[in-house]
Amino acid sequence: MEAPPGLKYSKEHEWVSTEDSLATIGITDHAQEQLGEIVYIELPSVGEKVSKDDPFGVVESVKAVSDIYAPVSGTVVEVNEDLAESPEVVNEDPYGDGWLIKVRVSDPTDLDDLMDNEEYEQMIAREKEE
Repeated sequence: MEAPPGLKYSKEHEWVSTEDSLATIGITDHAQEQLGEIVYIELPSVGEKVSKDDPFGVVESVKAVSDIYAPVSGTVVEVNEDLAESPEVVNEDPYGDGWLIKVRVSDPTDLDDLMDNEEYEQMIAREKEE
């Protein structure tokens, strides 16, 4: 399981990379491992608003269907259109080409509630112990 430094992580296993007020959001390596082979992803449209901790999309794998939760609130400015035809890219490169959406963050303090990579890795370790 990989959790690169420099990103922020949510309890629901999404990652966030920020540059100014723009946040790129995806699901973590741990999340894609748990899901297994991803076969379909449903994402919001550009211009839609997402709210912190609310579902903004759905990821479907051979094992399960799971909601994807927004780690921050804001307006969708870009959607990874390549995933419609190649959802498996999320399995292959969750922190690179497998990103999901880009959001113009409406409240930068949303980021304060997220974990760094060390905190996220500790949370995963605790989950595995249970």
